[in-house]
Amino acid sequence: MLSSVINDGVEPAAEDIQLPRVLAALADPHRLAAVRFVARHGESWCAQVIEEAGLPMTKPTFSHHLRILREAGIVTKRIQGAKGYMSLRKTDLDRRFPGLLDSVLSADLDPVVSAHTEPVA
Repeated sequence: MLSSVINDGVEPAAEDIQLPRVLAALADPHRLAAVRFVARHGESWCAQVIEEAGLPMTKPTFSHHLRILREAGIVTKRIQGAKGYMSLRKTDLDRRFPGLLDSVLSADLDPVVSAHTEPVA
């Protein structure tokens, strides 16, 4: 009962994770950077993610991004004392959408250069 009082966002059950919500959440570069950081380092303190991932935002703004990631089913959050920790729901995501998270996390972040270029006038 106490956990429902502390819970400030709804994390869907694994079977309820929806692809459009996952993709929309990961489309934001700040959220993607946070997910990549947690994928590399494991469960992390939220302030640590902001600082070490180089996210130029305040804690309230990061909390907003974290809520979107949680509601999409990408991460989970736990509270220990005064700190909030986030971890990746990789097992749930891999079971629901095999290979998706690995593809997104390993994708090159450099801009895609089109093979077709417009003629220069």
